[in-house]
Amino acid sequence: MMTRPARTFFTILLLIFFLPMGLKAEGPLQERHVPEVMERFFRYHVEKKSLTPQIVKRCFAMYIAHFDPDKCYMLKEEVAAFISISDGKAKKIARRMQQGDFSDFHEVDVALQRAIIRSRELREDLGDWVSQGSPNAHIKPYTDYAAGKGELKMRTRAKLTRFFTQHQRHTPLQTKERRMRLVGLFEEKIQEKEQVYLHQDTEGDSLDAAAKENNFCVRILKAFAKSLDAHSSYFSEEEAKDMRLHLEKQFEGFGIVLGESIDGVFIAKVIPGSPAEKNGNIFAKDQVVEVDGDATRQMSFTHVLDRLKKRSDPRLVLGLKRRGAVFYVELEKAPIVMDQERISTKYSPFGSGIIGAITLRSFYDNGGDVTSEKDIKKALQALREKGDIKGLILDLRENGGGFLSQAVKVASLFISSGVVVISKYGQNEMHYLRSIDPRKSYEGPLLILTSKISASAAEIVAQALQDYGGALVAGDTRSFGKGAIQYQTITAPETDIFFKVTIGKYYTVSGRTTQMRGVIADIVIPTSFAPFLVGEEYLQHPLKPDWVHSAYEDHLSDVDPRVKGWLKQNYTPYVQKKLT
Repeated sequence: MMTRPARTFFTILLLIFFLPMGLKAEGPLQERHVPEVMERFFRYHVEKKSLTPQIVKRCFAMYIAHFDPDKCYMLKEEVAAFISISDGKAKKIARRMQQGDFSDFHEVDVALQRAIIRSRELREDLGDWVSQGSPNAHIKPYTDYAAGKGELKMRTRAKLTRFFTQHQRHTPLQTKERRMRLVGLFEEKIQEKEQVYLHQDTEGDSLDAAAKENNFCVRILKAFAKSLDAHSSYFSEEEAKDMRLHLEKQFEGFGIVLGESIDGVFIAKVIPGSPAEKNGNIFAKDQVVEVDGDATRQMSFTHVLDRLKKRSDPRLVLGLKRRGAVFYVELEKAPIVMDQERISTKYSPFGSGIIGAITLRSFYDNGGDVTSEKDIKKALQALREKGDIKGLILDLRENGGGFLSQAVKVASLFISSGVVVISKYGQNEMHYLRSIDPRKSYEGPLLILTSKISASAAEIVAQALQDYGGALVAGDTRSFGKGAIQYQTITAPETDIFFKVTIGKYYTVSGRTTQMRGVIADIVIPTSFAPFLVGEEYLQHPLKPDWVHSAYEDHLSDVDPRVKGWLKQNYTPYVQKKLT
């Protein structure tokens, strides 16, 4: 019988062997670096291998969309000048891009800068409009860019209306003075985003040449990555840090989440188990008036965040204000494990035992003791202490995925042995991720809850256990539909360039993929997400679904011949049979 460490070795071996190494860059990005990064994407991507006219056009479209996602800046004719181009012109642009010449994107930036100046003129009378009462404009998503300046102005007012609606929930806006202050905050937040394209920092000062070029290259690479498929992405260093926190569920910090209102910066949340909670005198809604002795009154929200996040000093002194009184707290940075965002359990009595429920919010792994697999095993043990588990519910309704390796390990807790994931890469290479330990952590009735936002690793677990007949799936008609595999450098220790690229598609043991189609529920119980248009099919440039041969009978076709004999003796006899 194989032990758990041996099973972990086989799973990790497959993942590491077939995934490429990260990319190391020195200093800020330069335009001459961009073709090399693009080539890396093409080398790894499951389908796209060269800079075609289609990708060039998509790249322009994504570049503009990242700047103007609400379609409140650019006119239809201005956008068409860049995306409605002939294939011949797109080929010429592709050749220039491959040579490190991105002059065409500099032209786009000039158009965006003009749009910013125009938008600021259109926003000049927002204060007069708001002073007459609460904003009231038609709010709807726009499927196309505006035809004229009048339509742009209407859309900007609608954007302000959304901003008002969000702030009215926690900020009194009855007086004209407070409404005008909110207009000022609205303008400040918009200008922060505009400053990126005007080559300014968050304080409005001009960037140096190196920072300007780096930001320009990041914008190009973001647009390029999204032009390949819905899930390939390029990240700034700050974005990568936030994603790493989500994947690993552990970071070092003070444990406060900040918010912003017309009254200034405030404590939006205190993270359980953090230095801030242990201090005992910091609460949500406390206003932050000083950071290390400096008043926050003249600081932008981004500047205050940077003072907390980008600091080498582990000690922090905050001036807080509550009910008009100012007081000071001292905090020291410490490791924080985000337990509340990992797993939760509950149970109900049933007959001579209990029905247990485990909610798993993502598939995480910090490289140590914090993993989804270990947390579920602990949760099962805790439930057994409450009574005999007559049935189990695994709630994945708000689980958007995570590490593929953790999906395999979690599914392995509920089957004896067998293939969990079949992955298909470029050139139709097929590989199999297996559960090799025949022991089950739980054997009994299992119900998996899913929704339209259950995605990726959550869909692997739900469909794999559904395939084997080890679980029923209940929830929305189908789940999100993400069946693509990404390689990412976000958690790699030796990289200064952060990206994820789609390198293949996954299928469960039945040979079915969840790509586009999602996991089909056995029992339809609509969730709160049911009315919304959510899923892979609504994303830009999704991969098409297909299928492969099932692997209920594992022929070990991808296994090294040196271990195949051992597996036939110690693994094959224990492979999970398909149940009804």
